[in-house]
Order: sequence, then structure tokens, then C-alpha cells
Amino acid sequence: MEWSVLPGLQPYPETLAAMEARVAEISAGTADEAVWLLEHPPLYTAGTSARIEDLTDPDRFPVFKAGRGGQYTYHGPGQRVAYTMLDLNRRGRDVRCFVNQLEDWVIRTLGEFNVTGERRAGRVGVWVTRPDKAPNLDDTVREDKIAAIGVKLRRWVSFHGISVNVEPDLEHFSGIVPCGIKEHGVTSLVDLGLPVTMDDLDVALRRQFDGVFGAVAPR
Repeated sequence: MEWSVLPGLQPYPETLAAMEARVAEISAGTADEAVWLLEHPPLYTAGTSARIEDLTDPDRFPVFKAGRGGQYTYHGPGQRVAYTMLDLNRRGRDVRCFVNQLEDWVIRTLGEFNVTGERRAGRVGVWVTRPDKAPNLDDTVREDKIAAIGVKLRRWVSFHGISVNVEPDLEHFSGIVPCGIKEHGVTSLVDLGLPVTMDDLDVALRRQFDGVFGAVAPR
């Protein structure tokens, strides 16, 4: 397994092309699985289910077709993106299980900072309850999204992955309806009052990885 922390703000088209090339190499058996940790400049990505009406400010930031599942997502400074290129031929060809593993990975990582991340039926990603904020109109506790998940498989090798909000500009999410969900907001570790750095998160992500994904079968 190769772990790489890419410096600076990585341009989206070039990163996507490099990821696709690495996936082809993994599929061919000429490269190891990989996790790339990085940040992008401010941009919006459109998944395969994106609805144009959910792009509420199309001229604000560049918009890219991502090819992954899901709808519109924001990426930008202060958000850790983990592109996860794993060979599911050797890990079990089960897409639902793989998405659950990605969610577990985020939830366990957040737990290192005493944050309780939760799943919600019908909403891919990881959520936190916000009893510190005014309740919803129906008096239910407000929930904010702290991590997004979007994947694509090619010959059962995964790419794209997860994004965790460490300290992005949350106002930047206002140019889209994030993941098509209007009823809930977004948050970050720093917004929750936690002085977590990107390095802190990277250490936790790597520490929790093996406990979720385990060993890989030999080729």
C-alpha cells in the first residue's frame, strides 16, 4: 500500500488523470494500491447523479464532471481529500460493503477527536448531530455533514474516495446543494470547536485504515 501526502493545492483535472492512470496500473498488476491525501483549490464537482438545479452559483468556482457516484460536492483548502485506490478483486467484489467501510473509516477517525460521526439512511456520507444549534422546524435535532463519500469502480479497482472537512470556508458550500440535500447543513472539525490540524487528521486516517480494510489477499 502506498500512502502519499501531496503538497499544496492539487489541480483537479491533472489529479483525476493521474488517479485514472494509477487505477489502470493497479488493475494490470503493475502498481500497488494507493491512498493519496491532498487538498484542491476551490471547485465544485458533479457526480453522475448531479442535477443542474443544485448548482446554484455556477460562475463562482470551476465545475468539473467527476465521473464518480453522487451529486454536487465542494472541494477546497482546509478539506482533506483521500483518494482511495483499492483492488476489490482482492478485497471482495461488494460495492455496498466497500462504501460502508469508507464510512467506518471516517467514523473511527473522527472518534479519535471525540466526535461521534453517524450514518443516515438514504444519505451517503458521515453526519454529526448539532444540539448546540437551533432545532429544525419540526423540532428534531439539527444534523450537519462533516464528510462526503463518492466512489467509482473500474474493473473492480476503486477510485475517488472521501473528503473530510477540517477547516474549509463553509460559506463556499452555498454555491451548490451539497449532495442534493437541502434540509441539512455542513460542518467541520474546527467549526465544532476542535483545534485539529490537517496533519492530525492524516495520522488518524492512517492509524484507522487497517482496522477497517484489513489485509489484502495475494495476487
